[in-house]
Amino acid sequence: MEKTAPLDIDFDEYVPPDPIPQSRKRLGLLILAFGSLVLAAAFLVQALYRAGTIDFGFANWRPVVYAYLFWGITLGTAQVLRRGEAGVRALFVLPAVLFVVAMVVFPLLFGLYISFTDWNLSSLQGRRFNGLDNFRQMLGDAFYWNALKNMVWYTLAVLVEYAIAFGMALLLHSQIRARKFFRVVFLLPLMLSPVAVSWMVGKSMMEIRFGPIANFARWLGWENPAFFTDPWLARFSIMAMDAWTFIPLMMIMLLAGLQALPKEVMEAARVDGANPWQTFWKVIFPLTLPVSITAVLIRIIFKLKLADVIINVTAGGPGGATDSVTSFIFRVYRDRSNVGYGTLLAMVYLVLIVVSLTIMLNVLGRWMRGYGQEES
Repeated sequence: MEKTAPLDIDFDEYVPPDPIPQSRKRLGLLILAFGSLVLAAAFLVQALYRAGTIDFGFANWRPVVYAYLFWGITLGTAQVLRRGEAGVRALFVLPAVLFVVAMVVFPLLFGLYISFTDWNLSSLQGRRFNGLDNFRQMLGDAFYWNALKNMVWYTLAVLVEYAIAFGMALLLHSQIRARKFFRVVFLLPLMLSPVAVSWMVGKSMMEIRFGPIANFARWLGWENPAFFTDPWLARFSIMAMDAWTFIPLMMIMLLAGLQALPKEVMEAARVDGANPWQTFWKVIFPLTLPVSITAVLIRIIFKLKLADVIINVTAGGPGGATDSVTSFIFRVYRDRSNVGYGTLLAMVYLVLIVVSLTIMLNVLGRWMRGYGQEES
């Protein structure tokens, strides 16, 4: 008699098959189709009514929200009827999915529609579709392209900030006196909002007439310490204020990575006679590389949103030399009241961010795999 091999089944995770009748599946499909029809009809009627195509509709978009909630209920019911136990499990994820769609996908689609309209809040004509006119205007907008160029410099400054943060993390990781005190002091800038930093440092301490930093520069021999009149000096001043605020964020992440290093590896390097530089380059840096990449990527994401310091201190000046894309889009909304054009600029910037970060992650992944093979 042949012996049968035992089934490799994890009975804790195994769910017995749930035979579902075809009539029940068809009922679930009909319920979902009815909910989808109600949502599509409500959205279509309201969109045509707001566009002026039809004379009947809702006073606001609230009924469409109710139709969306009703569609979510029908979707959950259909999942249970058609999939049984698997559908019941899907109900735990469904509210989060519906929330993400409502808070992210719908506004993104609405913003995409607005980007192809001429919607100036100072105009009496209201919103009207203008096709690719906003895109053509963007191609000829020298200030927008200058803001994109500035973002390249601002992003490259993250490498300098990373080097400073790593040095501070190494210092706080070593056995120095008053180490806890210096940890608190180094973290103080992170507790301040960028708006407070821009007014405290940019508008007060760096003020050309009475600011203490300007007076100190004048005492050193600089006759006219105007930090925000020369384009490159103004750009460097913005970088310095932003770096002073966010370097502690990278420092605390790198410090956590240093404290998680295995002591056995450090002791083995010390026994093998490695000097401090060899220990850092051959042991510490490779082991903290994942933490370093995470810290740099998070800092780049924060840098791509840079606006508050620029808006409060220079308003993009002199002549747009310090403008970031976000601050320029803010001024398009505030000064020009041009919602359609500003939304198009934001959409293009979003696409550029997604593409550039995707490419960066792929390049970093390949580099880390190659670096690990070289070390091994």
